[in-house]
Amino acid sequence: MARTLYVGNLPWGTNAEDLAEAFSRFGEVLDSRIITDRQTGRSRGFGFVEVKDEDADGMIEGMNGTELAGRVITVNEAQARD
Repeated sequence: MARTLYVGNLPWGTNAEDLAEAFSRFGEVLDSRIITDRQTGRSRGFGFVEVKDEDADGMIEGMNGTELAGRVITVNEAQARD
């Protein structure tokens, strides 16, 4: 089973491949995506990483509060939108 992690405060230049590479140190990344503005196509500064269930807690612990391209990122389990 897979879990989705929210990644916030991303540098504007980060792409999905950069995100997957950063998280792959802690386990297998199944999918990664950067959320972009519909009108401009620019990054909104956050994204999601889908990972194996058994890797999720280690990734949150290992990546939350770390620096990625000069910015300290926030990582936690994604919550369903209301």
